[in-house]
Amino acid sequence: MKARFDASGDVIVITGGANGIGRGLARAAAAAGARVIVCDVDQKAMDQLVSEDASIAVSELDVSNRNAVMATFAKIEQDYGRIDGLVCGAAIQPRTRADVMDPAEWLRVLNINLNGVVWCYQAAIGGMIARRRGSIVAFSSGLAHQGWPEASAYAATKGALIAFVKSAAKEVAQHRVRFNLIAPGVIDTPQYRAANAGPDHERWRASTGVGVPEDVIGPLMFLLSDAATMTASLLSRDFAYAASDT
Repeated sequence: MKARFDASGDVIVITGGANGIGRGLARAAAAAGARVIVCDVDQKAMDQLVSEDASIAVSELDVSNRNAVMATFAKIEQDYGRIDGLVCGAAIQPRTRADVMDPAEWLRVLNINLNGVVWCYQAAIGGMIARRRGSIVAFSSGLAHQGWPEASAYAATKGALIAFVKSAAKEVAQHRVRFNLIAPGVIDTPQYRAANAGPDHERWRASTGVGVPEDVIGPLMFLLSDAATMTASLLSRDFAYAASDT
């Protein structure tokens, strides 16, 4: 069975969408007919994305800043009339041992990876409830369950997101708004490369394998689509083959 997604007219917001998986999703959703808004702090990468696909809109946004999130999402609602899909992809993964991690670095990881999702959820959920339609997707990670040396802060936020999403999703399920998670597996992105140089990359490559962003697009499009009649769920790509065999 071949899957074809039709996102004609949908408004989809992707945080952290200038690079990696978010970038691939932005281009795929736009190709499927969606009006896509990418929110990121990397203006250079956003400019490059727009040069490749002028149909994609961009907005500079630091998701750890709640006031900025609220203002940005309010403007999107005003300009586009609604938000149908929200993908919370903004995250950082500094590699530091827990016993020597600077408190400011710990808080920065929590503020972007965890609080940033909460602020985006709060900014989008009201309109979705009012329209009785919407899908939100957050990113967890296999590290939430297994941990990894020097990744305690990142893993902690990904574990916390599972608890947050599973709880918040049940609060809005009666409004037909879906809130799910995806654990994409080990994917070759700029963030992955920065956090897994040298031996770590070889370990991942020799065990679960290292995929590419395009491998995650199908599962994400499914979670955004009406076909995903599920909420409070975690879709985990623990071990998978590449989306393309070419």
